[in-house]
Parts: sequence; structure tokens; C-alpha cells
Amino acid sequence: MSANAERPTAATTGRQRPSPLLITVLIVAAIIGAFVLFSGFYADILWFDQLGFVQVLQTRWLSIAVMFAIGFVAMAVPLALAIQIAFRSRPVYAQLNSQLDRYQELVEPLRRVVMWAAPAALGLFSGVAAASQWETAQLWLHRRPFGEVDPQFGFDVGFFIFELPFYQQVVGFALAVLFIAGVATLATAYLYGAIRITGREFRISRSARIQLAVIATLYMLVLGVSIWLGQYASLAQSSQGFLETGAGWTEVNASIPAAQILAGIAAVVAIFFIITAIIGRWRVAIVGTALLIAASLVVGVAYPAIMQRFQVDPSARTLEAEYIQRNIDATRSAWGVDEMVETASDARTDAEPGALREDAETTANIRIIDPALVTDAFANLQEYRPYYGFGEQLDVDRYDVEGQTQDTVIAVRELDLSGLDDDSWYNRHIVYTHGYGVVAAYGNQRGPEGQPVFLQSGIPTEGELGEYEPRVYFGESMPDYSIVGAPGTLELDFPRSGDESGNAETTFAGEGGPKLDNLFKRLVYALQFQSEQIILSDAVTDESQILYDRDPRERVAEVAPYLTLDTDTYPSIVDGRLVWVVDGMTTASTYPYSSHRSIAQAIADTTNPTPPIGDVINYVRNSVKAVVDAYDGSVTLYAWDPEDPILQAWNEIYPGTIQPISEMSGELMSHVRYPADMFKMQRSILGNYHVTNPGTFFSGDDQWATPTDPTVGSTQAAAPTQPPYYLTMSVDGQDPAFTLYSTFIPQDGRNVLYGYLSVNADAGGTAGEVADTYGQLTLQMLPKDRSIPGPGQVQNRFDTDDQVSRELNLLRQGASEVRNGNLLTLPVGGGLLYVQPVYLESTGATSYPVLRKILVSFGDDIAFEDTLDEALDALFGGDSGAEAGDSGVDPAAPGDEPGEEPAPEGSLQARLDAAVQAAGAALQERQAAYAENDLVAAAEADERLTAALADAIELSAQIEGDVAPSETAAPETPAETAAPEETTAP
Repeated sequence: MSANAERPTAATTGRQRPSPLLITVLIVAAIIGAFVLFSGFYADILWFDQLGFVQVLQTRWLSIAVMFAIGFVAMAVPLALAIQIAFRSRPVYAQLNSQLDRYQELVEPLRRVVMWAAPAALGLFSGVAAASQWETAQLWLHRRPFGEVDPQFGFDVGFFIFELPFYQQVVGFALAVLFIAGVATLATAYLYGAIRITGREFRISRSARIQLAVIATLYMLVLGVSIWLGQYASLAQSSQGFLETGAGWTEVNASIPAAQILAGIAAVVAIFFIITAIIGRWRVAIVGTALLIAASLVVGVAYPAIMQRFQVDPSARTLEAEYIQRNIDATRSAWGVDEMVETASDARTDAEPGALREDAETTANIRIIDPALVTDAFANLQEYRPYYGFGEQLDVDRYDVEGQTQDTVIAVRELDLSGLDDDSWYNRHIVYTHGYGVVAAYGNQRGPEGQPVFLQSGIPTEGELGEYEPRVYFGESMPDYSIVGAPGTLELDFPRSGDESGNAETTFAGEGGPKLDNLFKRLVYALQFQSEQIILSDAVTDESQILYDRDPRERVAEVAPYLTLDTDTYPSIVDGRLVWVVDGMTTASTYPYSSHRSIAQAIADTTNPTPPIGDVINYVRNSVKAVVDAYDGSVTLYAWDPEDPILQAWNEIYPGTIQPISEMSGELMSHVRYPADMFKMQRSILGNYHVTNPGTFFSGDDQWATPTDPTVGSTQAAAPTQPPYYLTMSVDGQDPAFTLYSTFIPQDGRNVLYGYLSVNADAGGTAGEVADTYGQLTLQMLPKDRSIPGPGQVQNRFDTDDQVSRELNLLRQGASEVRNGNLLTLPVGGGLLYVQPVYLESTGATSYPVLRKILVSFGDDIAFEDTLDEALDALFGGDSGAEAGDSGVDPAAPGDEPGEEPAPEGSLQARLDAAVQAAGAALQERQAAYAENDLVAAAEADERLTAALADAIELSAQIEGDVAPSETAAPETPAETAAPEETTAP
């Protein structure tokens, strides 16, 4: 036989070498996968570094890596040791049954791999779990005292916020490690004969006994620590009794002592296992374990339940009083309502002449423009091009206009490419890169045809807000990314007017995103955005920057991940820049005795019906004000509440990322406001915790709720709640200030007012200093012996009033829809004044709501007029006591304290009003004629009614732009030059 014949071939060995092509494909795939993974990390580094917050990313990654390593080692090493010790101490000559012999034959070829791979695999899972808790570990390392102690154990509140969660995580992890190590030891010992079960005989080797007993000892000791910590955790959990959160009588007198007893029993059982390891008898340890289980059922479960049922429930009001008081005090402190001022309000219901004289400034600033309804008006009048757009919900701010504070409805003209016909990559990412300017309207004025009166508008932008950088590269609805900054590649800046040709162009001159100054970076972002054009386009040069993650809220969330952000981000013009202001809150869920609330449920209302899923918390502070520049996207964090221990801890974790409040300019300070989401959470708490007497709280007969929004027309129990509103007004005799308010009705559903909650939202205008009155909560308690109508009752009266119904029906004639604006409640005239703007919108494709009427109510009286002045005059007998002439104010001067005047004679609005009045008169004449059986007079009146309605329909269509004005129509004053209608108190 030849040598070649003796050489084994692939066919004889049953193995084939992998082909070079397969090896090459696998290597290339691995390289590509690694590069894709690396590119994501590298893009994050570039983004954070450009923004100046790279240390946030570094700290986060380092913390995750360290925690992963700790979790991996803490699981893998003990598990590997347990398996190795159990295997090496196995009996060498153990007699195994046939079944175990077969198991060993299967396991033995892979034994080495399994003994190391199993701990490594479980270590990976444990490392991931530990890494997810890196924030808990960092807060523990940088814990700070609160300066307040809990009423049960006398510990600083910081122990429950920073330390207890960390200790519970460590103990829970240790229990998992010991349990898995015990199971692995037991399996290994059984597989290799250290444990043998033959019939009724159970034998265990000495080494296995010692190892299992040691693991059980450690497990019992750690279990005892876990039970001991549980008594502290009970202060932030629901009780068996009446309390929403915290230890009640049963917990203090039964559950907490039981936990201490059980922890002691667990320690004793641990000693029993040590004895077992020494003497080799399991009976003592087994009996001790059974005793622990029995004690946990009797002492830990049955005894507290019996005490609750037979001792606490019959006398709950007296026994729980002390603990209810603890819950009330802690809840009010944790939610920041403990310093709320409570006042009693007489809430008169008779509208007497002169009643508004002392509230002239408040009535002069009543906002009649609804920011939720005028978006389409802004769009039709101020978008100019299909690639611009405004948000669905506009914002309310205030500006100094000629020395007077003016509430404004403001919106940013952002870039919206959904209306752009050209779908080319070049246009969408190189040419159309930014929005342009803000549009702001007086909150208390309307134009002669019902449109908003703008104090800042146009392209180029001009108005009362002064000069500022108008280009908007960062906003709430911007495209996913734009590439800017390359010289010679000009972006569309803004469309020029008709007398100029072409469009204005610009080149981004800031530092807004990572530079694409080499091929590697372009490849990274080409992978991230799945676009080869980033590499191929000649518009992308070494000077180009890529702007992405452009939503202000997202940018703040990235650089300050520890904050819970207010969902309402709002724009302001500050120091010549357009900025977005984002409120950040620090929260916790382990504050002792404080009641919990779901963030999502607390902030949901008409303006935010589906908020993002949030945590369940029981502590909140508005600790940070974040500012995002709309031009370059720069983010600045200001420590608004530097005394908050949670913020102090995060400031140590991310040193240098938060600026002191002293760095805030006076102009920025003048636009800071109280966060709406925090106010909503506080009003949710105050529905129950306005009560401070334990007995009253226990009886539950004074629980309040936020009324549902009456303007949505829903009678369902799940109807959205009425949102709070920002208004400049005087509260409880204080100086008028920018204020956020809400109302309360009884929780049983009766729509009568019980409380009026407001907060001073004006921080003042002094650089680095917050006004003393900012954040002051005021709760006006309304008399319960009188029925003060709530928003639902008032809306129902508006809808069912005969005169109002007739006029609304006339407005609804033809293709028009009546839309109710926000129903405002103002504490003026010694009572509560309700004001609701009424809008009219045709069904045309280009229509938008225009303000037509004003509804007002005070007590049982209602007025429905064309202007707020007329409505207040009708309500208060023509002498509201706040005449514009009393203060020498010219009602038609837009820069002065505004008043409201009738539409100019001959205007479309004046002719429409006359037609509506003629129709109303003809309707009444027809009804009177029918009552007298005068058919001829009825027919004549019917003809006049038909003619008047036809005129009204045609004029309404002309006003809303659906029909061109008739050639024979009377001359009208153009909307652009007509004197605006303004509102003050009459």
C-alpha cells in the first residue's frame, strides 16, 4: 500500500475544512458589524463633545462599565467557585446508578466548557442587570442629607432617597447569587455522587454538606438583612389600613416588630446551618427553616391582619390619627405645597355696578385669544410658504410693550417639510434647513374681523419684540437632520416679498453640530441616517456641520438624563436670541410617608390628552431651568433650586454642567414661568391634601377634583380635565402678576366650585435674583353654604340660555361652525368672573376660526356681546368700574393698555353684526305675528329674516376669505390697516 493510500482524506475523517470564501465573508461581516456598533458610539461622542457635555457621556459609560463589571464578577466568580469546589470534592469511588452514569457520559465531554461557560453566561445577564442600576449606585456614592427626619425611625430623609434603594438592590442581588450558587452546588454534588438517594436512604458527603450549609448560612444572613430593611421600606409603601402611603398603626405596632423578629429568627437559623456544617446533622437546620416559614406566616401575615381587623378597624379614626397626620405633613412637604397660603373667599354672586373698579388691571389683561384655537389663524395669516408651520398648541408668555406687561400668544415659524412637493435629498437636507422668526399676538385684542392682532409678525420679522436672531435651526418639529455651514452652499433663508425677485439665502455661521471634516465622520453619519448622499454629495465639505436631535426637549434629556422634563416647552426672545425654555424636575418615589401619584395621569388634560408614560413618584422639585438656543442648539442648565439634595447629588456626579442661578440674565428671568406639569401634579395632590385635619381627612367628606373641560362637550366620566391657564391677574388683593390657576369641584361630581388654586408664575426681571412671590401657591377656599357655579354649570348655562342659543343658531346658519374657546375663571369683583371667547369657522378648505362673540358670567348673570367691554357693561349695569377713560387710556392705541372698541363703521364685521341683529328682530316679529294669527305680517317678517340671513352668510364667507367681496359692497377698512379691537374692562 502506498503512502498516499494511508493518508486520511476529508471523506474518511468526516470533516471538511471551511472554504476560504466562507471565512472571508465571516470576517468581513464581523468587521462591518463592529464598525456599525462603533459608529453609533462615535457619533454620540461627537454630538456630546460639540455640545460641551462630553463628560456626561463619559460618566454614564464609565458608570455602566463599572457596574457591569461588578455584576459580572459578583455572579460569575461565586458561581464558578461553587461548581469547582463541588466537583473537586466529589467522591472518587462513588457508586452511581445507571441513570447517573448516562448523565455523566453526556456531560463529561463538555464538562470543562460548561463549568466556565455557565458562570460566564449568568455573569453577563447579571452584569446587564447591575449596569441598569448605575444611577442608584451613583446617588448612593454622592448622597446628601435632606435636613429632615422621618417620624418613625428618626433617620434623615436622605437615607430613604439615596441609601435604602441601593442597599435593597445589593441585598437582592446577593440573594440571587447565593440561590443560584446553592442550586449549582446541589446539582453538581448529585451528578458526581456526593449526594445519593437510594430508596428511602439519603446520603451526602461531608464536603458537600459543609459547602451547602455555608451557602445556606450566608443566604439566611442576607435574608435577615433584607427583612430588616423591609421595615424601613414600609414607610414609602401602601399600608394595610387607611393610609395611601406610609406605616399606619398596624405597621408600627405589628408589621415592623414582626420584621425585626423575623430578621432575628433568620440570624438564628443561619447559626443552625453552621452547626449542621460542623456536626453533620440537618435536623436542627431544617426545623429552624420551618420555624422561619411558620413565623413569617403567623407573625408577618396573620398577626398584622388580625390586629387590623379586630383592633384598628373598629377604632380607626382615633388609632390612625397620628399616622394620618404624618402622611399629610410628609405629602405636603414632598410635593412642595406645605407653604401654600389658604384664604377664605366670600365669592359674591351679584353683579353690582362698580364691582370691577378695584380689578381694572386684571380685567384689562383678560386673554380673549385661545392659544388652542388660533393655530390655523396663525398659519393662514403668517406661514407664507408651505414649508413653514406652527405647533398645534401655541404658548402664552408676557413681554414689556411700551412700559407695560402684555400677555401674548406666541408661536415659532418652524420648518415643516411635509408640505414641500420637492422630495429630493438635496433640498430636504441642504437647502431647506431652518424656520424663521416668531409670530406673537396680543392676548387681549382682536382685529376688526375677529383675527389676532400681531405685535410681532412678518418675513423679515418686525414688531414690538425688538431685534433678534430669527433663524430657527432647532425646534419642536424640525426635520431629522440638516447639513449646513459649507461656504458656497447657500441655504434658503426666507422668501422675499412680491416686489423682489427670488429668495434670500444664508449660510449657517454658528457651532450647532459635529463637523463632517473627514471621510470617516461622513461614513459614520451615512450609516446612522442610512443615506449614502452624505458621502457622495459635493455640498458636503470639510466645513459642513450636521445638525440632528433638534428637539429642545430631547437635547436637554440627553445632557441631563436625571431630570423629568415638563411637556410644555415654550419659546422666548431673550437678549437678542430666540431660545426655548425647558423646565426640569428632580423626582423620587421613596420619600417616607408621602403619597404617590402617576405623572402621566396627573398631567393629562385637554391640551395633553396622551402624555408619555411617566414614573410613579412621591417627591418633586422644579430644580432646573434649561435654555436651548434656537439658532445653534446650545444647552444651558441653571440650578433653579440649588437647595434640592437630589440636584446637589447630580451636580457632583456631573460637575460643571449646571450653572448657578446668578448667571441668569434679567431678561431671561422675566420670561421664566412656573412649570405647568408640576402645577398639575400639585393640584392632583391638593384634591385630597388641602385637608390638614386627620379627622376630616379620615372621613373623606371634603375631597376635591379638577373639573373636566366643559368646552369639549363630553359627558363621559373619562372626559379630559380642564387644563390650568396662564393669565396676568391679581390674586387675593396682591399686585397683578403672571399667574397659573386651576379650580376644584367636589369629588362626587357636583359641578360647584370649592376651591381656586393659583401660583405666582412671575420670577421678576432682576438678573440672578428670583422674586420673593414666585412660586407662591394660594388656595382660595370658597363658601360651601352657597352654590358657586363651576365651569361645567357655567358652560351649561351658556349653551341653554335662550338669547345665547338664538344668536348661536344664527351664527351656525350656512357652512359655519361655532367653536367655544377656553373658559377662563377670574377672581374679580369680590366673586368669580367667567369669560369665554366664541369663535366662528366656516367649512372651507382655507378657513380658520375668527373671534365673533364674548360670553361672560358672574353668579347667575350672563352676557353675550360682540366685545368684552360690551359684555362686562351688560353684566355690571353699564358701570363695571374699570372704564378705559378712567385712566386716560386710548382704547384704540395698540401700544397702550388695550381696550376693545366696536368694528369700524362700514367694515365687514359691522355689516355682519347689523345683519345678525336684523335677523334676530325679524325672527321675533315673525313669532309675534304667528302668535296674533297675522299671516301676512308673518310672511313679510319671514322675507326679512331670509334676506338678513343671506346677507349674514355672504358677509361671513367674505370675512373668512372663502368668497371675494362683492363689487357693490360698501367700502371696508383693510385688515392690515384697520385699528384693532382691543379689550379692557369697560
